[in-house]
Amino acid sequence: MKKDVVMKKNSFVHGAFITTFGIILAKLLGAFYVIPFHAMIGDVGGALFGYAYTIYNFFISLASAGIPLAISKLVSEYQALGYNNVKTRVFRLGKKLSLLMGVICFIISFFLAPLLAYLILGGVDGANSIDDVTFVIRVVSTALLVIPILGIYRGYFEGHRFMSPPSISQVLEQIVRVLVILLGTFFALHVFNYDLTTAVGVALFAATVGAISSYFYLLIKMQKNKSKFRARIRSVNEPFISNKMIYKKIFYYALPFIMIDFLKSFYSFVDMLTVVKGLVRVSYQAVDAEIVYSTMSTWASKFNMILLAISSGICVSIIPNFTDSMVKKKDKDIEKKIIQAISILLFFTVPITFGISFLAKPIWTLFYGKSLYGPSVLSYYIFVGLFLSLLTVLITILQTLKDYKVLFYSLVLGIFIKIIFNTSFILVFDKINLPAYYGVISASIVGYLVSIIIDLIYLKKKYSIHFEAFIHSFIDIFCGSLLMIFVLFLLRYLIQFNTSSLILLLLIILLYGIVGVIVYFVYTYKSHTIQDIFGNDFKKYFKKNKK
Repeated sequence: MKKDVVMKKNSFVHGAFITTFGIILAKLLGAFYVIPFHAMIGDVGGALFGYAYTIYNFFISLASAGIPLAISKLVSEYQALGYNNVKTRVFRLGKKLSLLMGVICFIISFFLAPLLAYLILGGVDGANSIDDVTFVIRVVSTALLVIPILGIYRGYFEGHRFMSPPSISQVLEQIVRVLVILLGTFFALHVFNYDLTTAVGVALFAATVGAISSYFYLLIKMQKNKSKFRARIRSVNEPFISNKMIYKKIFYYALPFIMIDFLKSFYSFVDMLTVVKGLVRVSYQAVDAEIVYSTMSTWASKFNMILLAISSGICVSIIPNFTDSMVKKKDKDIEKKIIQAISILLFFTVPITFGISFLAKPIWTLFYGKSLYGPSVLSYYIFVGLFLSLLTVLITILQTLKDYKVLFYSLVLGIFIKIIFNTSFILVFDKINLPAYYGVISASIVGYLVSIIIDLIYLKKKYSIHFEAFIHSFIDIFCGSLLMIFVLFLLRYLIQFNTSSLILLLLIILLYGIVGVIVYFVYTYKSHTIQDIFGNDFKKYFKKNKK
């Protein structure tokens, strides 16, 4: 068998499963490495790591968030029309454009690092200095030279509905990144005896190394499967489309993606600028305020990545499949995919959110050890991941349907709410004797919720989408999750969380997890929720497994 036969195109649900599985695996690797990483750098190093990564994510949203998705959309569009030559030129021009954007963002991030560090810390004298923050921002900015071009290759594969190679590349990138983080940090601290700032810098450089390894994997994969990309769906006389017209289309598709991702990342940016200062205002010590920020931005956010991985997998499959349906003007198919995408997301994310919140104390202790703030932060912060994952899917749907105006309106309004309430909620929650940092989390949830409601109302009104079946499924999902928590609550009377043994904690979490999964899946199967959401795809896979 020839090697180029290995890659196969994937349907919507199958593609969503492949990409979701790959992203979840990558994120799980990214979640579990934090156990030894936290042990090495602690909360102070975690705050430093979080500062740099927030800046990095901010610039990466400008450099690469829009163009790869635009390439995926354009490639899928021209592939459906049979314009092979134009499709290839889109890929080449996309690479040039992404490289240029990456270089520009690198220069800005690298040379403005001292100013950015001052904006982060201001006059607060914490455990990290402006020089420390400047150094780590400059180190992680090197990834801006690689990530954008890597995104173009992934977008090209996904535009052809070859979902496996991009998913594998993400897993590979994460494996390499984790190895460099752990080995690099260990050698920096315990072999070469460098300081904490240098060790964090080595860990941040892992993003660049991981991206380079992933890039070469996709490059080799593409070289071995050239015939797959050259295959024509139909024989047509291609019209002349100039480079200028292609660039215009890339910008037309990419600019909304870039702006929207920029707005999404603004939530973290607001937290970075206000959390430490806001907590200091309500009598937190500067070091404690940095620990709280580190707990949210670096450590608790790792668990949110599990939820966002599910939404990312669905989003990657949405773009080419929705584009294909739009080109062929299959309105009913679009409506079905919208409801199915949201339902699949909630089917997995709602019970995971409830489960992690319920098990916050043993999970945090297992991963990071005992903490004054950790379990309390995680039990509430995980809901930020739930709302953000739903908003991410809605954003992708509206982007693909080219409804950019409502997206800007909903996101800007959500961010406005976040900015207005972030510090004031800190003060309010402190006044009513609740943890002040719950105000920050609540401001994020309210902002996301407002955007979600606006987007759902718009989809219902403009596209006459009937959400009745979805609402029925959501009620079953919610009831299944509540039943799961109720059973776990009863189980808690038999098996307590109070143990200092990490092995026992792991076994307890696994036991609770297995019981929770069984209860949830039995309920949703008996209520026909699984069958309603996954339809023929579920029945097909179920029959295969029974044989």
